[in-house]
Amino acid sequence: MKNFLFLFSALFIISCAPDKIPADLLVKNATIYTVNETFDTATAFVVKDGKILEIGLKPELELKYSIKETYDADGKTIVPGLIDAHAHLLNLGVSMQQVNLVDTKSYKEILERVVAFQKEKNSDYIIGRGWDQNDWEIKEFPTKKELDSIFPNTPVSLRRIDGHAMIVNSKALELAGITAETIMAGGEVILKDGEPSGVLIDTPMELVWDTYPKKDKGFYIKALKDAEEKCLELGLTTIDEAGSNRFAIELVDSLQQAGEMSLRMYAMITKDKSNLDYFLNKGIIKTDRLNVRSVKIWADGALGSRGAAMREEYSDQAGQHGAMVTAEAELDSLAKRIVKAGYQMNTHAIGDSANISVLRVYTEALKNEEDPRWKVEHAQIVTASDFNYFSKKILPSVQPTHATSDMYWAEDRVGPERIKGAYAMKTLLDKSGVIALGTDFPVERVNPMHTFYAAVARKDLENYPEGGFRKEEALTREEALKGMTIWAAYSNFEENEKGSIEVGKLADFTVLDNDIMKVDEKDLPNTKVLATFINGEKVYSAN
Repeated sequence: MKNFLFLFSALFIISCAPDKIPADLLVKNATIYTVNETFDTATAFVVKDGKILEIGLKPELELKYSIKETYDADGKTIVPGLIDAHAHLLNLGVSMQQVNLVDTKSYKEILERVVAFQKEKNSDYIIGRGWDQNDWEIKEFPTKKELDSIFPNTPVSLRRIDGHAMIVNSKALELAGITAETIMAGGEVILKDGEPSGVLIDTPMELVWDTYPKKDKGFYIKALKDAEEKCLELGLTTIDEAGSNRFAIELVDSLQQAGEMSLRMYAMITKDKSNLDYFLNKGIIKTDRLNVRSVKIWADGALGSRGAAMREEYSDQAGQHGAMVTAEAELDSLAKRIVKAGYQMNTHAIGDSANISVLRVYTEALKNEEDPRWKVEHAQIVTASDFNYFSKKILPSVQPTHATSDMYWAEDRVGPERIKGAYAMKTLLDKSGVIALGTDFPVERVNPMHTFYAAVARKDLENYPEGGFRKEEALTREEALKGMTIWAAYSNFEENEKGSIEVGKLADFTVLDNDIMKVDEKDLPNTKVLATFINGEKVYSAN
């Protein structure tokens, strides 16, 4: 009775106050996972000028504030705006303008899609992406024979889903000047009967890219907007762009400044000399939606194409060790320059050899740094003793769906011993205290609910395997949500402005139709986004 009288008195005093405080938005009737330090829940909050003004109960907030707009969540779940800590936004948008080869089950199906695309588009240069020979009945690289037969005069370039291999026809090889004598460090021109088979691994692909028809600015604007639309409808509010050049970054900035792009971006510049010279000399760039303070480096290739650098030969291909795309000496040189500029170094490392090279370089470069937060992107295959290199200074940035995409064949590649250090999310978290989670889209699907599900269940979308793939490395639901929000923000030096629903932070949040902290595990990947808010503004609605 005393508690009731106290609450009644408080509400009476507030209601009698002469002036209510103006606010822009009231969010009410929700199950809100704030992801604050104690992982509290709430039911309502108020937004003003794009930031969280107060969190509490609906009655007291309605009485205290003069609200311009109300969002009734109708009992649904709200989480902080989701962050993809490793993605390729522009690549996603560009791929949406090209031949989509994702989920093809045979080379024949690839050819059928390419023919259908060309019949509609009549392109001067056919470009596609998304195939994965590991999904085919015959799990071998294709050759250019069929492409040459169908397209003898039109160049064709089809990238593997991970972006680290491509199949091209003879016309594309001719334009790129690639022959059996072409040798490039960090990659391979695969030969058959002494001639290029049409399959290129890593660095030789650059020769093909140089021959692509040039696209105008309008093409890239459309690509970015198409990709943004896809991200917003899936609840993402910030994208960590894992490798971008000055043109793309300035294009994103111009769209954001003009109010034509809502999505926030944490941009990692590529290591091209022009990029490094411009950005490292300019220093950190920070606006309300763009943050440029990191460099993306590729240490090696991908496991699926056997381009990942391994200490010992691949278990399923004698003599094959993969290759370093960036040698350790160059990594060391880059690290010294990057640390001096006050930038963060984020390095793609898949194989155990690549990981130890990166970890050694980081450890040496950061010995006098207090809070660098350098990231190892993927940290996919790590030797057991090398996990100890991870710390508050060296953070893992991992993509959970890589584990569930690769699990069918990964042990074939690395064998029963090395697989014990593979896709080790829990071990990496234990060493660093935080783990940033992403998708690597368009290598994987954009959907962050697939990320969440793969992290906690370690299963594919068919609920396979029954017990989960290496389930001992699964994250709890709380850890997974933190990895997609506050820990991802922390890895970007942005934990004080986003990543949780707390007073003073940006009003970025995502509304879900399932309570992902409680719903049955099998229902997690089917969770739908009902609305996405950035700066307290609804930028997507399922309605």
